Amino acid sequence: MPKSSSQTPSATSSVDKAAVSQRIPVVQIATPSTKIHVREQKGVFQRLRQHSNTLLIAIFFLIPFINYQGRQAILFDVTEQQFFFFNITLWPQDFTVLAWFFMAAAFALFFVTVYWGRVWCGFLCPQTAWTFIYMWVEAKVEGNHHHRAALDKAPWSLSKVRKRVTKHAVWIVFALLTGCGFIGYFMPARELYVDIFSMSSGFWTGTWVWFFAICTYLNAGWMREMMCLHCCPYSRFQAVMFDANTKTVSYDADRGESRGPRKRSQKTELGDCVDCNLCVDVCPTGIDIRNGLQYECINCGACVDACNQTMEKFGYAPNLISFTSENALKGQPKASLLSLKSLGYASALLIMIVLIISDLSHLSHIQLNVIRDRQTLYRQVGIDQVENSYQLKIRNKTQQMAFYQISISNDDPQKQTLQIVTESLIAIKPAEQLDYPLTLSGRLRDRTSDSTQQTVQFKVTQIQSLENPTPTEPANEISQTSRFFWP
Repeated sequence: MPKSSSQTPSATSSVDKAAVSQRIPVVQIATPSTKIHVREQKGVFQRLRQHSNTLLIAIFFLIPFINYQGRQAILFDVTEQQFFFFNITLWPQDFTVLAWFFMAAAFALFFVTVYWGRVWCGFLCPQTAWTFIYMWVEAKVEGNHHHRAALDKAPWSLSKVRKRVTKHAVWIVFALLTGCGFIGYFMPARELYVDIFSMSSGFWTGTWVWFFAICTYLNAGWMREMMCLHCCPYSRFQAVMFDANTKTVSYDADRGESRGPRKRSQKTELGDCVDCNLCVDVCPTGIDIRNGLQYECINCGACVDACNQTMEKFGYAPNLISFTSENALKGQPKASLLSLKSLGYASALLIMIVLIISDLSHLSHIQLNVIRDRQTLYRQVGIDQVENSYQLKIRNKTQQMAFYQISISNDDPQKQTLQIVTESLIAIKPAEQLDYPLTLSGRLRDRTSDSTQQTVQFKVTQIQSLENPTPTEPANEISQTSRFFWP
């Protein structure tokens, strides 16, 4: 049912049409107190929304089942603190790449919003996709919007109980699948589904799956438009990204007013709006777009399809309600596609993309941490020999067995005064960290200065194999500086 407003639709008949069409009015409307039973609607934008939602949901469920080199291609392994993305492995210290990625996604959303308003909410948002799925299930079980409204008011009976139990059972199953789909990004998905539906999963696995299942069930089944109206922050700050050229779902008041019902063949002085109220019946958030631009509108285009259907029946021109801009409604010429706001968002997006590429290009597949023996600065062996001990923490950040050679260099590259006493060729398993004790030795006669400290650089280089210590191509190495102490 349409929401109440301080300015009723009939009052517009006394207002100058030129004044009405000067701007897309922004109106704050009270939310309905009763449940919204959305009328089913077909049309161009609804087909586009259904196809995009179907594609995104299919991608969401199928991605965890993609395998690459014997393991799940995309996996946030929380227990091992690794993020696998095909042949790339990110560790916690590499997660700046993910930060840049999410920032780039945010600026891409802002950039699109400048031109197309809340197109994300109407066609790509998971909340919208799952809500429409739950509404579709509800319509299949309980009937169309009239039947659902009547069922709400009807006394409890065997038929009503059967329909309600069936609906909620299907909702719970799909919610459980959604919980598995989400957790499938954090643990092997193939085993997860089997464990959950065979009730053999561990406590924490089952807890997290059911937690997200309950969230899905409540959000898409019960809260629905409340998430968009009261919980989603995007609806609150979207207006700062709009300008006079932003395309949003808008009602052409200059053409539609004064509105009123009439027969199809009836000649009338009224505007094109026949006051059929379909635009309200099909709105998932229950607003009347004829009241002006409202933050509750998610730009799903359902009212556009409904109004165009009515315009076609009455022989009127389409797009009384359409995706249009304030300047287009005023008849002003199309402005330049580039504005200061869009250029700002595009620049920020470009910077984020450059940072992502830079981080990925400098991503090291080896992690090295050199720790000196702090209890004993040095050991003097015999009269001329001095030794220092170190602990090398070397991590193989790849998904394959790797072989490495440890080497050192000191202050004077022309004269190597220090030598590695322990073995310098090592092998490390995939994603394993090796704590490797290493000893350096130097002769007092080769000491290059009177200082008690000497800078030494440890270098770890990936090689072909232990039998073939040739560096790999492309080169993969890392280094870290430490100190060697003399008496």
